[in-house]
Amino acid sequence: MLTQVAEGVLVHESGFCQSNAVVVHGRDGVLLIDPGVQDHELACLADDLAGSGRTVVAGFSTHPHWDHLLWHPRLGEAPRYGTARCAASARDQLADPGTKAEIIEHLEPTGIAEHVPLDLFGLVTALPAGTTHVPWDGPRVRIVEHRAHAPGHAALLIEDRGVLVAGDMLSDVLIPMFGLDATADPFDDYLDALLLLERVAGGAGVVVPGHGGVGGAGEVAARIDRDRAYVLALRDGRDAADPRIGPSARPGWEWVSDVHHGQLQRLAGAADAK
Repeated sequence: MLTQVAEGVLVHESGFCQSNAVVVHGRDGVLLIDPGVQDHELACLADDLAGSGRTVVAGFSTHPHWDHLLWHPRLGEAPRYGTARCAASARDQLADPGTKAEIIEHLEPTGIAEHVPLDLFGLVTALPAGTTHVPWDGPRVRIVEHRAHAPGHAALLIEDRGVLVAGDMLSDVLIPMFGLDATADPFDDYLDALLLLERVAGGAGVVVPGHGGVGGAGEVAARIDRDRAYVLALRDGRDAADPRIGPSARPGWEWVSDVHHGQLQRLAGAADAK
């Protein structure tokens, strides 16, 4: 089901990790950002769009992780954009014959492996480096590319709707997750990304994370501050004391503590290797 979060901007939430697909209404159709995750959810999204008489005229993947590279035949054949780095990473994954098998293996414990459509996985069209806005006939959507979390990650600011689509950042349930395999300086890259988001998000009254709840007025700045505090705590070797981990974690999200401890171990290992 589509839920309106601002004029002409709607969100479709998946049952998998509260994954958010974002629909932006344009003149002749919609921009679809990060659709997912299970086939019946994507079919439901297609039904909702068809029921409103709208077609997908452009797609966008905020970053090249499997759950942000999905598509469904019923969504049509519109170009699916990403930053040049995002598209390059997606091409590398498609060139590896083991990628889809690895995704299925990763999903086996969740029970949804057979319900994730991978036939159209990763078919992302690279935008030229330095492209500042999504090329489509609709509200201006600014591309804010950075190096946090994944190669070619981009947030999208729907400028005249006041909506920041954050990709896998600014979540109320997920801590900042570093792209440790894709960066030489995970702390500075993440802090730089948060600064970029802070600079463009002054007029945003709504934040949509890749996973978790949509935030309203005042939440954009609060989530940036929370993510920054977590990153600085890890960088400085302090207790993160973050409400998304430990006993205060939201029911069903206790596993985020495991992600936190895994990051601590990998960061410590990287520091020892220097």
